[in-house]
Amino acid sequence: MAEAVKAPGTPRKKAAAAGPRKETKKRPHAPADELETYLKLITESIDDDKGEDIVVIDLTGRASFADRMVIATGVADRQIAAMSQHIERKLREAGLKRILVEGANGSDWVLIDAGDIVIHLFKAEARTLYGLEQMWGSDLDETTDGEVTTL
Repeated sequence: MAEAVKAPGTPRKKAAAAGPRKETKKRPHAPADELETYLKLITESIDDDKGEDIVVIDLTGRASFADRMVIATGVADRQIAAMSQHIERKLREAGLKRILVEGANGSDWVLIDAGDIVIHLFKAEARTLYGLEQMWGSDLDETTDGEVTTL
């Protein structure tokens, strides 16, 4: 690394010459009680907005990007957009700072990244097409006891 620092060039070129970092930071996880509080808030919000077929999938130990996945179906674009706005507002009020929403401008699929919980809001056709329950469900996972809960 000392050679990379002495070499002329931009910081990006120096970092590339130095190679990959030795230490990688792991994603911090929310405490279990906080995670369950957020999960309850999300599922109740979807239920209040008349979301259908709410499924919660436990991803602990199976995925690095989240610990839980929530999948629900909405009837129309406006309903799905409203559900995503309500979830985002309630999570912010509960103290969650970093919430990313994709597809909320009227599409068949809205993705909400709430850190340890990822929420997918679909129209029925899109949900069938992508088949996330089949992809992440425990019936395909032979080595872990992933939990799928239908509400």
